[in-house]
Amino acid sequence: MSAVRGTGDQADTLRKMARTARSSDKVTNTETPLTEQNGIRVISVTSGKGGVGKSNIVANLALALAFYGKKVLIIDADLGVGNLDVLLGLSPQYNLNHVLSGEKSLQEIIVEVTPNIKLIPAGSGVQEYTSLGQHEKLRLLDELDMLEEDFDIMIIDTEAGISENVTYFTVAAQEILVVVTPEPTSITDVYALIKLLATRYSEHHFKVLINMARDSEDALEVFRKLANVAGRFLDISLDYLGCVVRDERLIDAVKKQKAVYELYPDSDASNCFTTLAKRVIENSRQSKLKGNIQFFFRRYLEGAKGSAA
Repeated sequence: MSAVRGTGDQADTLRKMARTARSSDKVTNTETPLTEQNGIRVISVTSGKGGVGKSNIVANLALALAFYGKKVLIIDADLGVGNLDVLLGLSPQYNLNHVLSGEKSLQEIIVEVTPNIKLIPAGSGVQEYTSLGQHEKLRLLDELDMLEEDFDIMIIDTEAGISENVTYFTVAAQEILVVVTPEPTSITDVYALIKLLATRYSEHHFKVLINMARDSEDALEVFRKLANVAGRFLDISLDYLGCVVRDERLIDAVKKQKAVYELYPDSDASNCFTTLAKRVIENSRQSKLKGNIQFFFRRYLEGAKGSAA
């Protein structure tokens, strides 16, 4: 039986969530901290197609989480055309390609975004690592394992689509956040990604964020469409995490190579990211963590070896 949430009686709950998101004001960091479980959380942010604003989501979510005192590590895992450094107005000298080649360690390439946020930038225009081999995966595993104690949350910004790199980083994470827009092609493509992860990699729990929505009701309608089709054909759980509304100030921030959360903290989009960060932190109370970073990456690698055998 399907375990998809968001249909039937939950529609009323989702509407209440939408009203809360609309009326939510940014809080100050003097509030009582939201509790979370011990140990680093690994969240993969992915999408079925490009152009859905996934990297913007990652950058602004990280800033919002840092607002609550969380120490965040961002990994730009789009190894062919990484752009998080550009979005954040950074110009790193080295990137993840230098680590995968053995020239540098992660500690040598890591870039400070703010005192509570660090970025591992990806290379751009290099085809060599668009499909990681076993050697590169093991090297990255060992490097990440040495960084584990320094952060509360790791956010992995994957490339779009269903490539091997996408499944590698997504399956390695404790939590999977899929980003979808109201466009029919975005809904179709993200369903294809969820189907692949569910049927081939036994992933059954996904959090859904609607980006570029007109308003909260528009976002809920998109979620219902995705939940309905997934409920008919897949045995999975979809959790509605919220939405980010269309906001011209977000577009302006991108042009200025700034995060909207930093440049326009009182904008509609920034208020959405505040709400999103609060939900991410609150959700840690219910999250069943699978293990630490090393456990995840080794779980994937061992599974891949078993399939090959």
